[in-house]
Amino acid sequence: MTVLPPKPPSRPDRVSLWRYMKLFGQDILSAQPARLYRAWMAEFKTPFFRSYMVNDPALLKRVLKERPDDFPKSDRISEGLRPLLGNSVFLTNGETWKRQRRIIDPAFEGGRLRDTYPAMWAAGQAAVARLSGKAGEVEIEEVTSHAAADIIFQTLFSIPIEDEIAAEVFTQFRAYQRTQPILNLAAFVPLPRWMPRFFKRDTKDTAANIRGLITRLTEARMAQITAGCAPDDLATKIMTTVDPVTGTPFTTDEMVDQVAIFFLAGHETSASALAWALYLLALYPEWQDTLHAEAQVLTDDNFGKISKLKATRDVFREALRLYPPVPMMVRETTCPEQMRDRTAPKGSQIVLSPWHLHRHTRLWDNPDGFDPKRWETENGKHCAREAYMPFSAGPRVCTGAGFAMVEGVLLLALLVKAFRFETVSGKIPQPVAHLTVRAADGIWLNVIPR
Repeated sequence: MTVLPPKPPSRPDRVSLWRYMKLFGQDILSAQPARLYRAWMAEFKTPFFRSYMVNDPALLKRVLKERPDDFPKSDRISEGLRPLLGNSVFLTNGETWKRQRRIIDPAFEGGRLRDTYPAMWAAGQAAVARLSGKAGEVEIEEVTSHAAADIIFQTLFSIPIEDEIAAEVFTQFRAYQRTQPILNLAAFVPLPRWMPRFFKRDTKDTAANIRGLITRLTEARMAQITAGCAPDDLATKIMTTVDPVTGTPFTTDEMVDQVAIFFLAGHETSASALAWALYLLALYPEWQDTLHAEAQVLTDDNFGKISKLKATRDVFREALRLYPPVPMMVRETTCPEQMRDRTAPKGSQIVLSPWHLHRHTRLWDNPDGFDPKRWETENGKHCAREAYMPFSAGPRVCTGAGFAMVEGVLLLALLVKAFRFETVSGKIPQPVAHLTVRAADGIWLNVIPR
């Protein structure tokens, strides 16, 4: 019998709002009914607002690509993430967001990715060295979190994870991601601005600590830029870029917000995807053998060799399909919208769920199965265009998507080249959604040096 990768259970089709809120607070994935894996759209009514889960490719295209300004990001997402992310590009809309993207995007274009590759390579070698001392039964999410954080610090600030401030940011962020769900109570109840947001004290304290540490890094870099001795890395590039429309760069406070989202998007999401990819390789060892053979091409930090890791890229793409790090995104209608056979009132929540879209039974062949070869099939190619959005899509696609694909493929190849990964008997990871899709009790693998 074919073994399928682990998938959360689904709730009963009908539950009360209060029961749903309780389930949602525990895990947003298992709080959803099974019918969402086959529905084109589902309407959810509460006393406070209407919500529409959208899987129809035509509606997704309208929201993300054709009329994105008419469907801004919902404040129901920002309510939960504001303590850490402030006014970062992940939460803003309109002209504020456009200005932020005009300043950020040049750092991730063209040759800049090639320029950051040596730092990625160095972080990958360091990850292999650290794991060499942990052979045996290992919780692999901690390993991938450490490696992804190292890449962020080396490419952004030219410092390794062992740097005192970098190490403390990493420690604090590990604590934060386990205490903060994607949505909090304000996602359900429209609270006035003056009312407390019911964040856990640990969540608020940890977010404040992280932002304080990032402020120290950013202020130090601003001083280096002023003195003319700043390294040529991503932070320097972003902080010295002037918006061509307004003629202004980021202030230090604005840069702190952006660094927070770089760390969330570039560390947390990459760590999640890489951990699940390693688990899938342990579950399907024949693919691990293929990737090990392919990884032999990696002998130095030659950026051109990444293009030779085709099977590794397909495995990483499949891990992103089955376990998209950001499982749901929320937009809002700015006017009444015809949504299939329903009219969504102004202010309705439009929920875009990569989790359900990537496993949709009416779109994908073998939707719950692990099949990296699908990307070569007509179905896979079609779905890649219409029903695959681990980094969102349209103008608001993640600016670091290309960065993430190089980082993930490189780390996966280096780790599989150096080690063999095997599942641990009795320890099947159960996906849950914290800030990203993680395993409830971690992902435990046997790590065997090759």
